[in-house]
Amino acid sequence: MNPNSKITTLFLDIGGVLLTNGWDRNIRLRAAEKFGLDHEEMNERHHLTFDTYEAGKLSLDEYLNRIVFYQERSFSREDFKKFMYDQSKPFPEMIELMRGLKTRHNLQIAAVSNEGRELTTYRVQQFKLGTFIDFFVSSCFVHYRKPDEDIYRVALDISQVKPEQVVYIDDREMFVEVAHGLGITGITHTTYETTKKSLKELGLNLNN
Repeated sequence: MNPNSKITTLFLDIGGVLLTNGWDRNIRLRAAEKFGLDHEEMNERHHLTFDTYEAGKLSLDEYLNRIVFYQERSFSREDFKKFMYDQSKPFPEMIELMRGLKTRHNLQIAAVSNEGRELTTYRVQQFKLGTFIDFFVSSCFVHYRKPDEDIYRVALDISQVKPEQVVYIDDREMFVEVAHGLGITGITHTTYETTKKSLKELGLNLNN
């Protein structure tokens, strides 16, 4: 690690930072259009139950039963799930930046994310996130969702570090603010270049 930096650990959001979001409003709109669903009705049902799915209290099939397959459809459940999975794309520059920083500064990296179990598992495996992320504090595993402070406390406990040793990167400003309230330095991610610059200012860069 850079001796001028006190940072030993990165907490990273996944959707919006390392990958595209897994199942956001734009994807739901595309799904409604592709499968001929009433978007407004599907979205209302989604908001009534999605928190329960992300908190690991529903399986993906159970969640889909509530928002799509509560009535007979002309398409299969597997086709719909394949569409969901296929929407995930990587942000290669961000992934390589995190890989490089981990190696150069001997950093511990944890993912702290809100996501359902099946999407988390698919995305971790598909994009080989486990090759540079040490552990995953996903809402579906720990049953807390951001902005609940307890999800950050769990990440700190597992990491065995103090808040001031952590930099947390998320594209949601509120989540960064909540982490900051616990003493964690936060970066609101907007672009690769701005996040890279913010990390450099904290002593985390790829160059000597």
